[in-house]
Amino acid sequence: MPRCEGFTTMAKITGGDKLKRKLKDIARSSQTASILKVGFLEDATYPDGTSVPMVAAINEFGAPSRGQPPRPFFRRMISTKSGEWPKAISNLLKANNYDIKTTLNQAGEAIAGQLRQSIKDLVEPPLAPSTIAAKGFDKPLIDTSVMINSVDHEVI
Repeated sequence: MPRCEGFTTMAKITGGDKLKRKLKDIARSSQTASILKVGFLEDATYPDGTSVPMVAAINEFGAPSRGQPPRPFFRRMISTKSGEWPKAISNLLKANNYDIKTTLNQAGEAIAGQLRQSIKDLVEPPLAPSTIAAKGFDKPLIDTSVMINSVDHEVI
């Protein structure tokens, strides 16, 4: 069987300085702490001045003293969708050349869409017959659409 002795391969690697600069840019960008908030931002109000975040919290957790059961649209969305977020954010970071602010804005839009969909999808527990009579329809969480239209995101 033939043998090959003394065979050497050389590889030339170039671009090390460019890689270092890119890694430094990514590190510098990631050090600017950014926070993504998704949900009902504190300044959102109904036309009469009622706080949308307060109404959303009452819907989420219920108001037992008023006979209103919890309708956990927010917690369900987090429970079912949050497992997708790390991979999606990783993909967005790469697609956005590691621009964190752009990535968080895009992720915020997507998560806000998931939250709006969760509000639309919620049907349990059903509304009380008196509430259906007052509203004229049986869809929980949607009455004037102010709450669902107030779902937003913010990058700080």
